[in-house]
Amino acid sequence: MLNRIHVIVLDSAGIGAAPDAADFNDLGCDTFGHISDFGVTLPNMEKLGLGMIKSMKGIKAIPDHKGYAGKLEEKSVGKDTLTGHWELMGVISQTPFPVYEKGFDKELLGKLEAFSGRKIICNLPYSGTDVLRDYGEEHLKTGALIVYTSADSVLQVAAHEEVVPLEELYKFCAYAREITMAPPWLLGRIIARPFLGAPGNFSRTTGRHDYALSPPRETALDYLKNAGLDVIAIGKINDIFNKQGITKAYSTKGNMDGVDKAASVMKEDFTGLSFTNLVDFDMLYGHRRDLSGYAKALEAFDARLPELMGLMREDDLLVLTADHGNDPTFTGTDHTREYVPIIAYSPSMASHGELPIGNFADLAATICDNFGVQSPGGNSFLGHLS
Repeated sequence: MLNRIHVIVLDSAGIGAAPDAADFNDLGCDTFGHISDFGVTLPNMEKLGLGMIKSMKGIKAIPDHKGYAGKLEEKSVGKDTLTGHWELMGVISQTPFPVYEKGFDKELLGKLEAFSGRKIICNLPYSGTDVLRDYGEEHLKTGALIVYTSADSVLQVAAHEEVVPLEELYKFCAYAREITMAPPWLLGRIIARPFLGAPGNFSRTTGRHDYALSPPRETALDYLKNAGLDVIAIGKINDIFNKQGITKAYSTKGNMDGVDKAASVMKEDFTGLSFTNLVDFDMLYGHRRDLSGYAKALEAFDARLPELMGLMREDDLLVLTADHGNDPTFTGTDHTREYVPIIAYSPSMASHGELPIGNFADLAATICDNFGVQSPGGNSFLGHLS
């Protein structure tokens, strides 16, 4: 048995259109492939077998690589953050979360305005930085709340901390969460987005707070926790699972802070799972269609892989994967329906090879198989690792 498993999710790092991509209007998407067309150097992920995954484009194939590599297909009816992470931990979602491409309806807005005593402005899909540029000054003058959404199932609320105190913003978001827990406004997340500054120089603060839904049933995290094992969440994992199945959590301020926290956890003595999400790939570069930024962010992570691998113990397993795609060359700003990579490496491995094409939930099954606990779903690939 492996004593510790470290899962790192490169948020949105898909590796090519899934078989059902046409159902999501995503034919031709390929996050990794189009970034490699632009030019990216990832020697350490290549040494772990990234280029050996079938259909990978532009990534060097090293036959004598370390570990095992393959790809996973999502079975859930959705391509959002919650759905992807939940399925990685064994819960397949049959109903997609609604999205609001034209903003939220008058009835919901009326409830929110009545509760807050403030008007609501914007109510459109928007980038988090652009919405401050376009609505921040009006917010300062009127005190109206900036409510916006994205391609995800999310209601985001931006407010200047000197206009709307954090306590008031959080109270408003908690109410929004309460009334959108079920249809007709079932939403994946409510996010408080406080900011400071003056027109032309607004910036988000560290007071962001996510109000998520709990998974509809127990995930692999619950089974591990119930068996007395450690489940350490790094980054937005704690929010994605609404604290369910988590024994300890660390927040992060971007990719490199996430790697710092993952490295710190690797130095701890524990038995079980550490689960890290690196959000910048998706939030800063995928949604904003920043091809160059995405490539540089991948290179920055790749450069830190030797550090993480150097902290691994003989009975550790490192798993790199993703939760969906977000092709920075694709139309719109939405996630893209893609396969995701699965790379597994342990210092104890005597061999290397290719993993069979599987489903997201196979990761949950593998983790549960290793620790001898009940699995919520999927097929374990533990037997392929040697």
